Amino acid sequence: MKVAFIGIGAMGAPMALNLLKAGHEVTVHNRTRERETAIVAAGAQRAASPDKAAVGMDVIITCVSDSPDVEAVILGENGVIHGAQAGALVVDMSTISPTVTRLIAEALSQKGVKMIDAPVSGGTEGAEQGTLSIMIGGEAVDV
Repeated sequence: MKVAFIGIGAMGAPMALNLLKAGHEVTVHNRTRERETAIVAAGAQRAASPDKAAVGMDVIITCVSDSPDVEAVILGENGVIHGAQAGALVVDMSTISPTVTRLIAEALSQKGVKMIDAPVSGGTEGAEQGTLSIMIGGEAVDV
């Protein structure tokens, strides 16, 4: 599967590495570009912006700090919405406002892009070990 991972922080970096270990084709983007280095060294591709990361991907995962950041990464000037193809699935693993989540999902749906709200619990240790608990919300067919 082709997966874009946007947000290579304390949680995102080990999650992206686990996707690589599982055999997925991973493209990464992070605002602080040096955080991408270890993931790229492990085999990921690097994208210049969220929209570029989303191009041609089956799944686009975001894991950033808060509602305004998720909104910017997905709907902003160089956001995922501008690169994602119809039929792609956006999975937001951030813990953000339900109102913002619904707004983003509606905007994506107008382009034929699906969305799942999937905040995680389990900390960096869980991310490293692949044992996170994920609370999922979305259409049953997308989940």
